Amino acid sequence: MVTINAQTRDNSTLAQLRAAGKIPAVLYGGGMKNSVSVIIDKDEFKKAYQVAGTSSAIEVKAADGNHDVLIHEYQTDPITGAVIHADLLVLEKGKAVEVEVELEFVGVSPAVKSNLGNLTKNLHTIEVEALPKDLPQHIEVDISSLANVHDHIMAGDIKLPSGVTLKTDAEAVVAVINAAQEEVESTGEIDFASIEVEKKGKEEKPEEPAAE
Repeated sequence: MVTINAQTRDNSTLAQLRAAGKIPAVLYGGGMKNSVSVIIDKDEFKKAYQVAGTSSAIEVKAADGNHDVLIHEYQTDPITGAVIHADLLVLEKGKAVEVEVELEFVGVSPAVKSNLGNLTKNLHTIEVEALPKDLPQHIEVDISSLANVHDHIMAGDIKLPSGVTLKTDAEAVVAVINAAQEEVESTGEIDFASIEVEKKGKEEKPEEPAAE
């Protein structure tokens, strides 16, 4: 499990924190009566996020002890894109938690490779339950079994890591092969002679001779 260090928030301004390579964060949940404002290193946070994402637990070492947390949310500077604040959801040790985990499609579908059909991904995440230490960052979905049109993979077909339980409906279709649509080409030639071009304006009538 990835570990980051947290210090109790002092009176430093946001500008001072950023200059020191730190970002403010909040620890909450997990039976805590009150949220705790802390300071974490931005590089440590970046590395933790790259490994854990928002669905895998990381360990935060704080003044009041160590906490297993999820990176529940973070805010970025609209101009620079730098992380400026993080919300860290504390998990209760020994208690399973439900999270939404991203799916990563791997392998090659024979149906797609042979242009027999197209792959449609109906789900990009699934709900799972696991202890904090077992929470995965992502779950792989192998599409190499999809060889024919209408072949599909349901949520219940996905091989889950040890200690992880599926909470999404097992019969939910994750991916399916649909028939490749053939392009219909027009072979008829345009008969320009049959097209009647309308004259613009009204047709002028010859003037009648004036009565004498």
